[in-house]
Amino acid sequence: MKILICNDDGYKAAGIHVLAKIMSRFGDVTVVAPKFHQSAMSTAVSLGVKQLAYKDLPNEGPGKWTYLDATPASCVKFALEFKYENRDPDLVVTGINHGTNASTAANYSATLGAAEEAVINGRKAIGVSLCDFRPDADFSAVKALLPGIMKKLLANWPENAPGLFYNINFPAMPLKEIKGIRIARQGAGHWVKEFEPWDESSLGVLNDSFLWQHYRVNLEDGEKAVFMRGTFVNDDPDSESADHLLLEQGWVTIVPFNARMTDEQEYERIKDMRF
Repeated sequence: MKILICNDDGYKAAGIHVLAKIMSRFGDVTVVAPKFHQSAMSTAVSLGVKQLAYKDLPNEGPGKWTYLDATPASCVKFALEFKYENRDPDLVVTGINHGTNASTAANYSATLGAAEEAVINGRKAIGVSLCDFRPDADFSAVKALLPGIMKKLLANWPENAPGLFYNINFPAMPLKEIKGIRIARQGAGHWVKEFEPWDESSLGVLNDSFLWQHYRVNLEDGEKAVFMRGTFVNDDPDSESADHLLLEQGWVTIVPFNARMTDEQEYERIKDMRF
């Protein structure tokens, strides 16, 4: 099996190294990842007439590694074009993301954006996340459970499922505390108080995390600076199926997503309307 791996935390992140080792059990691994952290880029691509620097990394492993100074979706495009003769990896796996990609976070996630790019190009894809932003996050539960999850999903992948990809999230807790694995749906929620005045003294642990890049700009006369953080608000009453609520309870969640965005039910309802 030919396996392409990407992430949004950058090629130096611990999660992608753990994922490469896990997936090397399943086949030949090729890694193309962003040079720098690219969180919340969704399916953004690096359009425009500009240089996109890349570099092969022969000292990394397992597999063949390259970084590209571009978005995760662009990394997948680049890999399909330059790392596979017929644009034909059998599977694309993205992650392991440092931080949750459950509920509405999935809409912004560049980990899942890279998986969606793979699906758009006709490849099977799975995104994996651990709900722990720390650079030294404990991946022991992922190491123990993800191989079995992968075997199950790959053995039961439907033959005709255009647009399908899977979103797997692990809670940040020891293996012995995890309740099990649940099939879930994307939970509902939103963020409030998302913009704060720029104050480096209030960043706390974010100051020490490789996940956050601090950009200082030269403010023009009259300008003020803010940054985004926000507080999550749960909008989902169903704790038996919403992925983010199941994660809080200690379950690993698997959510089937689809890159084809047509609301089929609404299409059937309005297709005969005349405008």
